[in-house]
Amino acid sequence: MKVKIRKIATFVEETRTEMGRIIDPPTRRAAAVAVIENPCAGTYVEDLSELMAIGEELGELLTLRAVAALGIPPTSVESYGKAAAVGENGEIEHAAAILHPKLGAPVRKVLGKGAALIPSSKKRGGLGVALDIPLGHKDAAFVRSHFDGMEVRINDAPRANEIMVAVAVTDSGRPLARVGGLKKSEIKGEDGLR
Repeated sequence: MKVKIRKIATFVEETRTEMGRIIDPPTRRAAAVAVIENPCAGTYVEDLSELMAIGEELGELLTLRAVAALGIPPTSVESYGKAAAVGENGEIEHAAAILHPKLGAPVRKVLGKGAALIPSSKKRGGLGVALDIPLGHKDAAFVRSHFDGMEVRINDAPRANEIMVAVAVTDSGRPLARVGGLKKSEIKGEDGLR
């Protein structure tokens, strides 16, 4: 591996009740976060291919960890998302280089599918900054019941020369979703939209 990982954290969130109603089965989502050294911190680097390669490495690693945390087969994942936060000596483009060109293909390979774009967010922040990971259905972006997000944080990251990178997955949509739109049962999964 080219990536230098200081730590990995995995988070699982399970919602069992909402507004006094039992959620059965509970909705669950998991995120795996790697805290890595930023090889481009503190200086302008024109060629960000090193960060792109790191994204490819992390795509598989973090997706496998997040799916394992849910304890379901990878093909049972319904939603996904990704996020990154750079420390103060990094730039937003460093997060973009990790998240966009190459991280998605290994995520989809682990899951066995994923026709929809993987929602993402990027930010700069200091120790304990929240990562807001947007979520959307993996095969059909128009499934409103799966428009969601997951917030995670690590108290000692990112340091100035680090990047936090996360992949999140779910086994369902939002609890008690009722805002209409395309239903999960209507997904064709051909164009990533419907």
